[in-house]
Amino acid sequence: MSVNQTTVADDEPTVPGRAVADQVPVNALPPEPKAATKAAERPDMVGKALSLLVLLGDEPRGASAAEISRRAELPFSTTYRLLGSLARDGFVDYEPEGRRYHLGLRIFQLGQRVSNHHGFAGTSLPILRRVTERTGEATILSVRDGLHHLTVSKVDGPQIFRVTSDPGHLGSLSTTAVGKALVAFADDAERERLLSELPLEALTERSITDRDAFRREVDEVRRRGYAVMDEENEAGMRAVAVPVLNSQGHAFASVATAVPVFRLSLEELEAHVPVLQEAAAELADRLPQRG
Repeated sequence: MSVNQTTVADDEPTVPGRAVADQVPVNALPPEPKAATKAAERPDMVGKALSLLVLLGDEPRGASAAEISRRAELPFSTTYRLLGSLARDGFVDYEPEGRRYHLGLRIFQLGQRVSNHHGFAGTSLPILRRVTERTGEATILSVRDGLHHLTVSKVDGPQIFRVTSDPGHLGSLSTTAVGKALVAFADDAERERLLSELPLEALTERSITDRDAFRREVDEVRRRGYAVMDEENEAGMRAVAVPVLNSQGHAFASVATAVPVFRLSLEELEAHVPVLQEAAAELADRLPQRG
């Protein structure tokens, strides 16, 4: 993942092609008041620190300071200093043996508070458990986060083979059932924007990468009221999802049943749609609605 960052002035070399004003040597400019300089740097450094947390969230096995520095496009010294501050406050854990950084428990604590605030834990879990009891398969609740879907709650089925989309997972909108449902039932303007701008990733040979084909797929999801994924996101897995609609009829979440292909055919999986629709209606009544 590439993060668009602006590094602090003393970390940047002079770049050919910049405006003349940007090329003036620092010592030729009148010094800024120290208080003003520090005030300007503070929010910039906060943004950099937050970007490092986002990058670490994409690294379940952790990453070294050098790896994070490269991915964030920040100087190593800046990255190392920020990671040290984040580690002191518990937002990042450092593993001395492998010299790798991981997200810390403080992030988990804050995430749990967000989950509880939105009702994803206390409110949604009993509903998802009832769906799993009826289907015998994993049930997943997702919301849209920019150009991705975010798994916010999941209940595993009783089977040994488990679905790997755990809470906190960011996934594709175009290759997943939950993502297609979120796109198809977004408000009109947002749906058109997504259809035009959404990256169409080729995660498997079945992924839809043609924009016209994806538009037809979204139209079909809207027509029938549910979305399916048949090995488009991960080989050997399929899923069916329905939108959780707000009072304006727009999706603020989606709920899905996911299974390995050897366990259920697509037709057998689609037979669970009424169960999911019942759950979606209950979730719409109970969860705080967004959008």
